[in-house]
Amino acid sequence: MLKLLENKRLTIGLLVVFMLIYPFLVGNSNYFMTLFVITCIYAITSMSLNLLIGYGGQISVGHAGFLTVGGYSVAILSSTVGLPFFLALPLAGIMTGSIGLLIGLPAVRLKGHFLAVATLGFGLSIPQIVLNWDGLTGGYSGLAVTKPLMFGSDFSLFYVFVVITVIITWLIQNIVKSSLGRAFIAIRDSEVAAQAIGINISFYKTTMFVISSFFTGIAGGIYGYWVGFVSPNDFIITNSFLVLAMIVVGGLASIPGSIIGAVLFSVIPHFTDSYIGITNIVIGIAVVLIILFKPDGIVSLFKMNKQKLVKPAGKGELLVQGGEKENANI
Repeated sequence: MLKLLENKRLTIGLLVVFMLIYPFLVGNSNYFMTLFVITCIYAITSMSLNLLIGYGGQISVGHAGFLTVGGYSVAILSSTVGLPFFLALPLAGIMTGSIGLLIGLPAVRLKGHFLAVATLGFGLSIPQIVLNWDGLTGGYSGLAVTKPLMFGSDFSLFYVFVVITVIITWLIQNIVKSSLGRAFIAIRDSEVAAQAIGINISFYKTTMFVISSFFTGIAGGIYGYWVGFVSPNDFIITNSFLVLAMIVVGGLASIPGSIIGAVLFSVIPHFTDSYIGITNIVIGIAVVLIILFKPDGIVSLFKMNKQKLVKPAGKGELLVQGGEKENANI
């Protein structure tokens, strides 16, 4: 099984096949298809947050606010303005990214817990703004989202959202590997050293917020289109902490870790919702155990097993190219 997971192409191929046949495996059940889409939404959000925290070192506990902005953006653009799906969804991301820019500009002067408190204030304020701006947002009543007729059914829309999730995963993975991602990591490791080699700290910190909020806005838009309705209580501040828990449990500075955390915390309520209060207890215990025993997250288990698969050379031997042993006695 571990050797199978080491083959990235095969693993990705199997995941793609699973996503393609998933609706048939669950008998087109709306409940299980919704569970999968919610997992995709949290996967996108956790990857976006991990880009900011894990790779950039910028703490944010207000990403639920970006989800809300994305959801309401598609509601307004689709229902009020009448824009089609393929215009409304990216525009929702751009609008959310613009909010991220407004947050990022002053945030570049803040670090650590000061930045965390600032983003917390943002996350707390967005639902209140939505409630009080009822002429645009519908207030407590929320807003309906016009579902795209071009896809015909939720079955087709499911595959559209799966494809979007795969594309965003690929984009974030490539951002991490690019010069932009290396600049983020350099700032995370040492702002002084990064500045010494010519990295514009303010520019890259702001860019982190814009990119992270853009993708989170897309996730919020996906939620709006799938559910067909958005309200102020859809994404509250506890959702921000939930996404933070996902990347801590899955693994900081790890895209696969973000996905693992999203899958785990999206599936847990399916088994625990029958028992009042158990879901939060289970999630809390999981976070504490991971912090105590696997601070690098669940993804570190696969890294450890990968190292174990490589058998060290015996005494007096060297491993040469191709894994062949050569006598090293001199």
